[in-house]
Amino acid sequence: MTTWSWWLAALMALGAAKAGAEEDTAWSVQPSGVTVRLRGVSAVSDQVAWASGDKGTFLRTVDGGKTWHSGVVPDAEGLDFRDVDAFSASTAYLLSIGPGAASRIYKTTDGGAHWTLQFTNPLPTGFFDAMAFWDERHGAAFSDPVDGRFRVAVTEDGGTTWRLLPPAALPPALPGEGGFAASGTSLAVYGNTHVWFGTGGPQARVFHSADRGRSWGVVTTPLATGDGAGIFSLSFWNERQGIAVGGNYHREADPAGNLALTRDGGRTWTRISGAGPAGYRSAVARLPGGRGPVLLAVGPSGADLSEDGGQRWTPWGHTGFHAVSAAPSGAAWAVGEGGRVARLVRPSR
Repeated sequence: MTTWSWWLAALMALGAAKAGAEEDTAWSVQPSGVTVRLRGVSAVSDQVAWASGDKGTFLRTVDGGKTWHSGVVPDAEGLDFRDVDAFSASTAYLLSIGPGAASRIYKTTDGGAHWTLQFTNPLPTGFFDAMAFWDERHGAAFSDPVDGRFRVAVTEDGGTTWRLLPPAALPPALPGEGGFAASGTSLAVYGNTHVWFGTGGPQARVFHSADRGRSWGVVTTPLATGDGAGIFSLSFWNERQGIAVGGNYHREADPAGNLALTRDGGRTWTRISGAGPAGYRSAVARLPGGRGPVLLAVGPSGADLSEDGGQRWTPWGHTGFHAVSAAPSGAAWAVGEGGRVARLVRPSR
């Protein structure tokens, strides 16, 4: 039995033993000290994690979540930080969403004591949805379409400068097509050059560049389409294999069209043959271990886990979350409504 198979069996047994209890045995809720909606989380290690949310809020723990210290970015009290990407206890980036200048990127290098405004969206009708980093100096962020094309900004110097890529490099957007900023994970990177982002609306599509945005392709996926539907989160564990999750956020318990897998770098996407996550899912994270690998998907109606690369899924607690992140060590946190922060439970032998 693999470590993850044992963990799954242990947690299911623990849940059965506590049938009827109110607590969710899959998660350990931690005191965040805030009540705002949290939409971003970035796990760095067993001890260090960051989170972000509404009203200019950010949080950080350096003791595994025993204590969370919160703050508000100066002059950003009206912003909604949907994405946080952290590299250490001292260095993190925040992305706020909104039309025009409401979409911004901030950076701290001293644990949140000070923040530098690095990027303000110069496009009045632009709306940035997510960002991701190949490493601490190289990153990308994407915006909803402007004049019929999605826009991508990149940095090669740790965010000191962000450059908008030529819009002609990207295929045209469809009428009504857009991105989702539910968890800051609708854009993913891998290696040194690959970047993907997902969309929704009339079609659920994945845009991909293998050269840091100089050229792009786009393909259609079998995820849900229509108002409020599409791809909400992407994750790749190598250049060829990845997952897209989503569905329709208007129907949180509806599992229709909420997952697809790729084995060719995003050129084609397929549904799984069995049951997938139990409803709309806003974020997915990869955890170390397992056969294919271990994947954890979360949404407002609960969480689900797969230990075979997304082919089979098991309910993983009933607590609702908006975002999830796992550190290379396997420590994972999720965040949600009302300042909810929780750490993934690993039963001891």
